Amino acid sequence: MKTEFSLTQLADPDIREADKILRNCVHCGFCTATCPTYVLLGDELDSPRGRIYLIKEMLEKDKPPTPDVVKHIDRCLSCLACMTTCPSGVNYMHLVDQARVRIERDYTRPLSERLLRSVLAYVLPRPGMFRISMILAGLARPFTALLPTPSVGAASPTLLRRIKAMLALAPRGLPQPGPAAGTVFAPLGRRRGRVALLQGCAQQVLAPRINQAAINVLTRHGIEVVLVKDEQCCGALTHHMGQDADALARARANITVWQKEADRGGLDAILVTTSGCGTVVKDYGYLLREDAVFAEPAKRISALAKDITEYLSSLELAPSTLRDDVTVAYHSACSLQHGQKITELPKELLSKNGFVVKDVPESHLCCGSAGTYNILQPDIASRLRDRKVANIALVKPDMIAAGNIGCMVQIAGGTSVPVVHTIELLDWATGGPRPGLN
Repeated sequence: MKTEFSLTQLADPDIREADKILRNCVHCGFCTATCPTYVLLGDELDSPRGRIYLIKEMLEKDKPPTPDVVKHIDRCLSCLACMTTCPSGVNYMHLVDQARVRIERDYTRPLSERLLRSVLAYVLPRPGMFRISMILAGLARPFTALLPTPSVGAASPTLLRRIKAMLALAPRGLPQPGPAAGTVFAPLGRRRGRVALLQGCAQQVLAPRINQAAINVLTRHGIEVVLVKDEQCCGALTHHMGQDADALARARANITVWQKEADRGGLDAILVTTSGCGTVVKDYGYLLREDAVFAEPAKRISALAKDITEYLSSLELAPSTLRDDVTVAYHSACSLQHGQKITELPKELLSKNGFVVKDVPESHLCCGSAGTYNILQPDIASRLRDRKVANIALVKPDMIAAGNIGCMVQIAGGTSVPVVHTIELLDWATGGPRPGLN
């Protein structure tokens, strides 16, 4: 794609990066076939190729974002299926992230939307606040029937429809909090390694059992596990809302405490059980590439970050104790298969440990969770969830496995089949409790 940025514009490192990305695009359109919003809506501007044109014009002409540009960028899930499909290696992720920063900086949204986004950006990264909000949401759930149903025909979801979607995602009850930050879990037997485990934000409130299962499996196999004190949200939530100052501040804070822990006791890896977080942590090196202080530490931390299944694949797990032929539909989270290019490892681990693993038809299409997307774009998100659940039903599973809490909550809202994390199944197979019973 031909670009016409001025030399003054190209002095900005973000514009230089955008220019490089745009020049890689050859307009082939392969991305449209795997883009969930294009598949659903059929609008060229709701495809990666269409959005790339919109972003190019906005950046090249240094124009304030228009309502139309904002609408189509907001509809992007950042599922990154287009990057898996693209034959030219277009880094759409870094381009659309830059567009979101520009929109956040230069576009004034309606007051109700600004308030909602501010609340989400403040509450979700703070587990204490998020727990309180989930308790309040649970109390309000009985009144959701009084709110309007999401409508795909509307140009933009109303605040009430978004609130209804948010309440529908709230659980009926919350589990007890998991172990506190600063806790160290000793390995059983001889120590074979030492890792930090990302504690997460929403996950530690909604499903602390996931990290507990990871701790069980790791310590069972000789790995010391550290929950690093003063760790923060990884920054993914605010990063994808275009609030980069907040996201980068959180990244710097995490790099500081993880590096300190690595210097103190050594770390073989920083393990992540939420793939959406993992994709961003692995991108710290890029996000802080222009930071004179943090550029090199960020690269080192990104290199240490691994999805839990990546790390477990390097261990020789104990022989499976599983005796049931449990059929598992494996939902490949977008942030894992497209963001981190991890596709086969989780399925191989499950198969080796006694599960009958079934691929879900249209596995490349997003379930509609995508961070805060199912709140901000509930109409599209609900259609994608229903499509995903229908495809899962075709394989008639006993359980559904996924590697991302957002996907788990989203899919569970449309099915009665237990939705569990991959690590919970591996914990069960190697001596832990059967998941999906609570």
